[in-house]
Amino acid sequence: MVRWLVADSIWWGGRLRKGVALRIAENGAIKPVPAELAPLAGTRRFPGTLLPALVDAHVHSALVDLTTVRAGGIGSVWDLGGVPTDVQDLAARARQPGSPLPRIRYAGPFLIAPGGYPSDRPWAPAGSWREITSPADAALAVAEAQSSGAGLIKVTAHAGGPMLPPETMRALVEAAHASGLEVVVHAEGAGTVAAALAAGADMLAHTPWSELLGDTLVRDCAARMRWISTLDIHGWGDPDPAREIAVVNLRRFIEYGGSVRYGTDLGNGPLPAGINVREIRALQEAGLDPNAVLSAMTENDSRELSWVPDGLTLEPEGFPDSLATARVLDDSVRPR
Repeated sequence: MVRWLVADSIWWGGRLRKGVALRIAENGAIKPVPAELAPLAGTRRFPGTLLPALVDAHVHSALVDLTTVRAGGIGSVWDLGGVPTDVQDLAARARQPGSPLPRIRYAGPFLIAPGGYPSDRPWAPAGSWREITSPADAALAVAEAQSSGAGLIKVTAHAGGPMLPPETMRALVEAAHASGLEVVVHAEGAGTVAAALAAGADMLAHTPWSELLGDTLVRDCAARMRWISTLDIHGWGDPDPAREIAVVNLRRFIEYGGSVRYGTDLGNGPLPAGINVREIRALQEAGLDPNAVLSAMTENDSRELSWVPDGLTLEPEGFPDSLATARVLDDSVRPR
């Protein structure tokens, strides 16, 4: 059965629109169409603004309460490293009708060098990482992750400990791409961003923060990969030097045309369980305008929606607080 939604305004495709309805097909696909096409009978009508569901592209489900995350306005998350069976179970529960959980795209375990990060960290539960011993083992690890339902592959490159040899990292990326999966790299420390780029990785799990990157490297990254922001982990509202380095790196990446995903590394310290206003303001500081921030927080093929009851403002100063009132839209929501 086709469903119809109408609101005072719709943010879709990079801009705020009026006179638009959302047509939800039987398969769940959502398409904005002229409002006059919506039938008078059966159309749900809302004050405020409707938009694609907001996505946090970096969380660790084992370290947060996902029910609270969804209640805080996040409709979908990317789990970037966890125990595969645990995350697989959460993702299945999130797909059930009426689930209080956000939808979950997940990477399965961290793929690491033997003894590498984060196997030496107390927050990483047993089973949340998988050591890669050779290029041949890399292909096996990707196949294991895909068989567990992973929609991404997470690899670590941490200069503070053992790192995968270049040929093994390349083998991971090649195996992932052959399976239709993108690769996200945790790159921390000197040389790790260049290593991720050389291997052909698609994304960095964090904006680089340990050093200011050279212009050539930033330009090459902007041409070939996306960065997940995670700016607020540096100081959690009390900015530290690492945050300043990250913001400068991200600003230059954006100036070179780089693509950014909003992500918070939720589970890493005292971060808001939901929409993070500090992360949004940091993205603005790095050079994204409100429409660009929304593009970084949404996906064009989303089958979930968010609702801003009092209407979304794109005025830069008021935008973060306005967006923070967004809630995930489902059949239980009744507009006042």
